[in-house]
Amino acid sequence: MAHREIKKRVRALLGAPDWPAALDSLIRMPARQVVNPLFGLLYHGAPLIKWRAVTAMGAVVAHMADEQMEAARIVMRRFMWNLNDESGGMGWGSAEAMGEIMARHEGLAREYGCILVSYADPGGNFLEHPGLQVGVLWALGRLGRMQPGLICRAVDFIRPYLANEDSDLRGMAVWALIPFVDEASRPLIRPLMQDHHHFVVYADDELVTYTIGQLAAQAIDGD
Repeated sequence: MAHREIKKRVRALLGAPDWPAALDSLIRMPARQVVNPLFGLLYHGAPLIKWRAVTAMGAVVAHMADEQMEAARIVMRRFMWNLNDESGGMGWGSAEAMGEIMARHEGLAREYGCILVSYADPGGNFLEHPGLQVGVLWALGRLGRMQPGLICRAVDFIRPYLANEDSDLRGMAVWALIPFVDEASRPLIRPLMQDHHHFVVYADDELVTYTIGQLAAQAIDGD
């Protein structure tokens, strides 16, 4: 299949009504052929297509890692380059894809989880752009739900976002902390139960709208 045809096929599958079947089809396609179109679709303007590209990248690269670990590492390094200032790009979707891949593959999580945490660390590879910070917080929350022990030190870097004036950052920080709520986080989250700003998060293959207060209540009550 020609590159242009593969690209069209991948894009069509991301928009398919039966998403679980479409995702299965993507996993069955040759991984090396699917990865490049998915990279481009991480920038897609339609939120659902962008997020399905994140999910598909996670599933495809995790499957790749089971068969060819070094090929999967190359993909991870490509995301890291995209998030490097020297790349000249913005790296949209890269942190999210890294988080999804690691949530699906423990081996890659053990190798690259610390890199993901470093993007939220002011003393590490901190990402300055608020849009990229939202992506990192989502990735930490996604990985934290699957492998909390590997990134527990990220909690110290997530907490300051709870006081951020940007409602997207506040909301994503609450969502990211839900797997980690502890005595230090609870007093910072509780006041946000009165925060009525709306916030959209991609979870369980859906874009879901909450108020920050709803998420804060979930974090406190679920602890």
